[in-house]
Amino acid sequence: MSATLASHQHGKSHVRLGRVWRTGDVHHFVELRVHTMLESDMAHAFLTDSNAGMTATDTQKNCVYYVAKQFTSPCSPEEFGLALAQHFVREYPQTVWKAKVAVEMMPWRRLDVGGQLHDHGFMMQGSEIRTAYVTFDSKGKAEITAGLKDLKVLKTTQSGYSGFLHDKYTTLPDVGDRIVATSVTATWRYSQPPASYDAAYGAVKAALCSAFYGPPKGGVFSPSVQFTLYRMGQAALARVPQVESVFLNMPNLHFIPCAPVTSSFDNDVYLATSEPHGNIEAVVTRGTAAPHCRL
Repeated sequence: MSATLASHQHGKSHVRLGRVWRTGDVHHFVELRVHTMLESDMAHAFLTDSNAGMTATDTQKNCVYYVAKQFTSPCSPEEFGLALAQHFVREYPQTVWKAKVAVEMMPWRRLDVGGQLHDHGFMMQGSEIRTAYVTFDSKGKAEITAGLKDLKVLKTTQSGYSGFLHDKYTTLPDVGDRIVATSVTATWRYSQPPASYDAAYGAVKAALCSAFYGPPKGGVFSPSVQFTLYRMGQAALARVPQVESVFLNMPNLHFIPCAPVTSSFDNDVYLATSEPHGNIEAVVTRGTAAPHCRL
């Protein structure tokens, strides 16, 4: 049977990257999902057992982080994609004749607090889903639980994690400054109807965010997700008197320090990953109110 290798290419998909630029107290942040594909003189790798001259997909991944490191100021996804594609063609001119780079920029936006932009707080736009759960029985009793899910929040600083148990199974080091990010799922039960469910929803969300981020200038330090989660529940109870129980689930969205090839980590380039992740949850109640469960 006659067969012909009509076309070929190879690349790396879903390379997730976090990049922080620090200008004094004001930080700039982007999360990118990068896909690379190289058209190259690699037909022999398909037709024979030789990989000579191959730009491995792992090498392509490392180049993503390396090129991100070279940008000393914030860049657009278009600028980053062009720089990365040029890097491949110019770095490997003997084999690569065309580099294809797709860049997806996640919708993180700087938090706006009443017209004042937060120094280092970011919220993902377009991800939050409002929820409601209602029961009503034959005795006329109604129970209303409101909530939200997929509210992605992030701080580039003012977070640490230290003093936890270290034993022979522990590889996580103590850290005093890190990115903290999570996707908040929250539900809250009303003891009685508020004057406006829309206004109450907005007030609870604002309270959760205020406790997570702190003030626009300087923020507030978080020694752990657990500590911050409890403060968020407290803030919701304090803001809306009709709320008697708040459930919060906050898994880690990890941004792991990355030292690109030929360079060192300087609080700038991060490997973005969400699996596996820590998963923290609790219920915070008003007084002796019964806690409610995640729906």
